[in-house]
This record gives sequence, structure tokens and C-alpha cells, in this order.
Amino acid sequence: MRVVFMGTPDFAVPSLQILLDHGYEVCAVYTQPDKPKGRGHKLQPPPVKELALQHQIPVFQPATLRKEEVQAEIRSWNPDVIVVVAYGKLLPKAVLDAPKLGCVNVHGSLLPQYRGAAPIQWTVLNGDKVAGVTTMFMAEGMDTGDMLLKAETPVGEEETSGQLFDRLKDLGADLLLETLQGLEAGTLTSVPQDEAQATRAPMLSKELSQVDWTKSAQQVHDLIRGLNPWPSAVSYLDGRKLKLHASRVREGSGEAGKAFAQDGALWVYCGQGALELTEIQTENGKRMDGKSYLLGHPLQEGSHFGGPENG
Repeated sequence: MRVVFMGTPDFAVPSLQILLDHGYEVCAVYTQPDKPKGRGHKLQPPPVKELALQHQIPVFQPATLRKEEVQAEIRSWNPDVIVVVAYGKLLPKAVLDAPKLGCVNVHGSLLPQYRGAAPIQWTVLNGDKVAGVTTMFMAEGMDTGDMLLKAETPVGEEETSGQLFDRLKDLGADLLLETLQGLEAGTLTSVPQDEAQATRAPMLSKELSQVDWTKSAQQVHDLIRGLNPWPSAVSYLDGRKLKLHASRVREGSGEAGKAFAQDGALWVYCGQGALELTEIQTENGKRMDGKSYLLGHPLQEGSHFGGPENG
């Protein structure tokens, strides 16, 4: 089976690797252009490009797939299937129609839930107990194509988006292999998505970061987990901006946002319940647990978490 692979970040790497491990003929890889990173703004290749070059696979990084010469180039590979995993660009109809068997996408949610750019993060932000991946035939809309296979996994109570991301990228690779084997054997039947059940998962932004302590401890906990590793939940305490990386839901009742020490750990009351802040970070500082923070920054009388006005 001749495959054109389209993908960009870490999430796509296991899917490309599993195709190579099982003898699929990956004739070309399409990925996003290199981007500047770090203080020196040196151009860094996407993870998928690095893997492709290790295996001497031709790599293409067009700014758009809408140019006729790019579409002709894709057709010239004569692919049986185009596999798309977190590529980051919509595919025009000319590309969708290029492969014999269609374009197969690995999406990090149980569709039709969480269509969009950040399905894994929104799964955690919304406190879902179950996550998963879906393979589907691609259509011209955003994650609207007919579904092929699904795989589910429970979400841990303290699992972060980053941790779930790492598990789902491997689950997605396994599901991709099962999907392609089923397509080759002619044993798969696609199923249309129920539009009435569709939800959105837009890109995250730093506007989501500020914690509202009047919400329940569970809601704040899910925000902290969901924004880890980026953009991170933030709040201000005694004039210091803190990034909140990990927490634990606790029992307690008090004024929302009030900080207090419990058994040497840093706790805070929420609108309902309390949270133990188990991993935090000061500006330009290292990550630390709540106990270590209190050793260097003892709480003051009336210490209170809040917005920038607390700074």
C-alpha cells in the first residue's frame, strides 16, 4: 500500500513509525514549515520531518495545499491512501480526491465530540472521565468525515493534557494500523457522524489561564490539568504571579481564594471544596511542590489568591 503521510507534531510521530515498522510504502511526507524556536530563534524542523529524514523519505513543506502545482505533485505519488495525523492544514477537495482509498485521519477524540485543534486539552478541561481516538475518512469540513474505528481509554483523576497526549498518540498509531489493515481487507464500514452530538475544541489561548476561585475545586483542578503543559493556569498570591501545574481535590469550606497551610502543604479554598497545590512555579523560577514554596514564602495574614490586582 502506497502512503502519503501528512503530519507535524509529536502526536503524529508514532503513527508514521508504525507504518514504517509494518512495511507500508511511505512514498512522501508533508509537514508544516520549519519554525523558529528558542532564544536564538533558530529554525527547528517538525518532529515528523526529523523521523522522515532518518528513513530517507522525501519531505515537502508547502505553505498551502491549494496551489495546483502542489496538488499535481501529490497526485504524482499515486497514493493508495493519504494518512493525516495532526497536520495542521485543511485539505482541499483536489487533495482529498487524490488517493484511491481516500484520506484517513487520526483524531484525538471520540468524534463527533471535540472537533478542532485541541481535542485532548478540552477533554481534560471539561473533566471527562473517558478519552479516545477516532479514525475517519476526511471530508471538506473540520473533522466532519465518516468514522471508521474508535478506541477508548479512561482519564486519570490527576492526569494532565500532556500525559493524556502521550498516551493517545500511541493509541492512535495502533488504531491507524488496524484501520489500514481493515481497508486493505475490505472489512471496514464507515459510519456518518451525528451532527447533533458535535462539539468544538478550539485552539487554547492564554486568556483561559486566569483561575476563577469561585468555581468548584473540581473545575479549577480540571483547568490546571487541562492547561498543562501550555499555556498553564495562573494566579497571584501575595504579590507573586504563580503558574499552577498540578493539584489535588480536597475537602474543605472557606472563603474562595483564601490560601492556607495544611500539614505543611499549600491549600486554597474554592467556591466548593478546596485544592492542594502540588506543583507550582514562580515567575522565572523552577517548578516546586507546595511545601517547598511555603518554606521560602510563608503565608501572610489574609493571604489570598486572585487576579493581577493581588500583585
